Amino acid sequence: MTWIVYILECADGSLYTGITNDLERRMRSHASGNGAKYTRHRGPFTVRYTESLASKGAALQREAAIKALDRPAKVALITALQC
Repeated sequence: MTWIVYILECADGSLYTGITNDLERRMRSHASGNGAKYTRHRGPFTVRYTESLASKGAALQREAAIKALDRPAKVALITALQC
């Protein structure tokens, strides 16, 4: 099963990082207010970054690494993907 680490840009400009094995379902969950508490009142969202990993453990480690980055580093990660 493939796991996806993703970064959302919220309507207020903040960034949210999470993992899922079904991005479409997770986005519906965020949009309906049943996703993460952080995103509950911050929609609509734009997916800015995705990264596929082979295991949940690897995805959790990558999520933690991304969450440890400061905002400029996260923006640089997103920008590097777009080039």
